[in-house]
Amino acid sequence: MEIAPFALERYFAKYEFSARYLLSSSDCDGLKMTELLSWADDEARALWDGLALGYTESQGNPLLLAEIAGLYDGVQAGEVVEFVPEEGIFAAMNCLLEAGDHVVCAYPAYQSLFELAETLGCKVDRWLPLEEEGWRFDPADLEALVRDDTRLIVVNFPHNPTGYLPPRNDFLRVVEIARGCGAHLFCDEMYRFLEQDAADRLPSAVELSDKAVVLFGMSKTFGMAGSRVGWLVTHDEDLRARLLAFKDYLTICGSAPSEVLALIGLRNRERIVSRHVARIARNIGLLDDFAMAHPGTLAHTPPRAGSVCFAHLMSEKSSRAFAERVVREASIMIAPSAVFGYGDRHIRIGLGRENFGEALAKLGEYLDR
Repeated sequence: MEIAPFALERYFAKYEFSARYLLSSSDCDGLKMTELLSWADDEARALWDGLALGYTESQGNPLLLAEIAGLYDGVQAGEVVEFVPEEGIFAAMNCLLEAGDHVVCAYPAYQSLFELAETLGCKVDRWLPLEEEGWRFDPADLEALVRDDTRLIVVNFPHNPTGYLPPRNDFLRVVEIARGCGAHLFCDEMYRFLEQDAADRLPSAVELSDKAVVLFGMSKTFGMAGSRVGWLVTHDEDLRARLLAFKDYLTICGSAPSEVLALIGLRNRERIVSRHVARIARNIGLLDDFAMAHPGTLAHTPPRAGSVCFAHLMSEKSSRAFAERVVREASIMIAPSAVFGYGDRHIRIGLGRENFGEALAKLGEYLDR
């Protein structure tokens, strides 16, 4: 299998652990093990203390699957399959698609959401947002792209990298468009529960369609990227069987310690999510202040959900050149839009880190110099 290099991940591999400040990370700060374990209830603590490092059930720890199912209305534990999040995308695309299939993908996007389909020989059309409307993805534009032979529609809401969250009626229209052409709907929901106003939260796609496949996990919302725990949920029984069979050629099963840690995290999700939402809100305010203090530098739409936004560089001709200069001269990592394959005038800004204000201040000092 020949596949294009993953531009974003190669860029992060180059700078993520060498730059002093990260201004483009999409996750929230990682939870400390000591704090997480202090929240364990008696059942989870007993599991942790008695843990043996053997193989685990391939579909996932039953207690964890039940906890995950509780995040959704109308979902049973048996309809969840545990995957490392990136592995889940890989498995889903391979189980859903064949060469020659037609796919529509919201774009810009995490590269595997469209690259894998193209590598499999599919024709992929890109559903583009309207920056002038706050990065709105217009369902009418999606409808114009689908065909009678469309096999898969791929969306990501809350959206990475723009932070866009569609209004409920727009999202319902997306579900109807997929239903109308008989396509599966793959919805990357990795930033769910990070809405600035919980009233804006969308129903999960799996709560609306029997042909939906949703991706979620511990990495972004819950600050547990190092656990590598994620999952796919679908009501499609045949697809689940294919996913489980395909997983036998990947990780086979999950990490026993990570499953227990994820269980503890999900049982304490309210305290984790409230902390992260508050931090993101604070950092949005800091970014607004920064933009006002440096007029003509960048324009941004504050995200309604998620932990990232996509700012338009006003004073630079090339976001890649700017990002390379800033990381080299100030040790601040910024992800340019080129690593998303979306021009060269935007940067992704990550809002989920505690030291965001310090990093932003250092960027301001650099610009002032």
